[in-house]
Amino acid sequence: MKYSRRISSNFTTNSLSRLTEAKRADGERILDLTESNPTHAGIVYPDGFLNALSNPDGVLYEPEAFGLLSARETVAREYGTSVARVVLASSTSEAYSWLFKLLCDPGCEVLIPRPSYPLFDYLAALESVRVHHYGLFYDHGWFIDFHTLESAISERTRAIVLVNPNNPTGHYIRRQELDKLVELAMRHQLAIISDEVFAGYAIDPDPDSVQTLRDVKEPCVFTLHGLSKAVGLPQMKLAWMIANCPPEAMARLEIIADTYLSAATPVQLALPSLLELRPSIEGQIRARVKANLALLPRTLRVEAGWYAVVPVQDEEETVERLLRERNVLVQPGYFYDFERSGYIVISLLTPPPVFREGLTALRDMIPGW
Repeated sequence: MKYSRRISSNFTTNSLSRLTEAKRADGERILDLTESNPTHAGIVYPDGFLNALSNPDGVLYEPEAFGLLSARETVAREYGTSVARVVLASSTSEAYSWLFKLLCDPGCEVLIPRPSYPLFDYLAALESVRVHHYGLFYDHGWFIDFHTLESAISERTRAIVLVNPNNPTGHYIRRQELDKLVELAMRHQLAIISDEVFAGYAIDPDPDSVQTLRDVKEPCVFTLHGLSKAVGLPQMKLAWMIANCPPEAMARLEIIADTYLSAATPVQLALPSLLELRPSIEGQIRARVKANLALLPRTLRVEAGWYAVVPVQDEEETVERLLRERNVLVQPGYFYDFERSGYIVISLLTPPPVFREGLTALRDMIPGW
């Protein structure tokens, strides 16, 4: 059997994953400080909130390329934008795949920040798109390394991806950075894709932070959002992009969306009801994140999101010792492609009792805590 080269043939797992699996197989209790699933983290959802999925109109199939008009109108009201700019998909991962199809031929390139969420490399590979990274550096806050960004642009480059706020660093871009980014994108005729799924979880933003690119008029800008983070319901499988781009781009995107028609009717019909949960869910998560963050004696600055980056002397040894000796699971920085070693990543969404117990082990094992 011959297989596509878009999928790696290397299926080996790393040593941390193997150790985790072995401990769980032995029935050992793991203090998981990587928990990022709200439905597993003790977030309280109101009784009956799924009743909206039983809307009898869900029995009707009325395919619309960009999603049902009623659902798109709900998104437009929520974000104060035009319904003509709203495109629904089943997930932000699918939205990325559509945008890579829209913007790239096989072999074209997109620019991805480093550090950032590792999923981008897989999404790009599955579309036969190449990834080039641009750097972020830390100086009392995270900033774009524009030297690496400009150096990465070539004739094959089609888009610059932002994660704003970034996962896992939890920072927003600054106004001056946005101005320079827009100038670069316009000069090289590049689109900007701004992943803003964590936008509702501001903790301590810098006054000069740009919390959304939704109203940036030029160049072609796509902002991504979804139920997974907005209301802590990743299983609902509905996301949306807000597009600010020429009519020709929207016409091409419509063809792509019409080919898939992936957004399920029941969840689209339930969207107004589900988005009513947003203040409660975001409030609970922000309170959890702030309380857990306050317990950490030392982290890099966090502006938003639900992760903290902690500097350590020996990243790999610290992570494996925590798990081997104290059954505490954290993520090493290399999972997120940090350019240099010396960081661990902790989820601030972790339930407080587990978080506090895990911190005891961290204080015992990390010098200087």
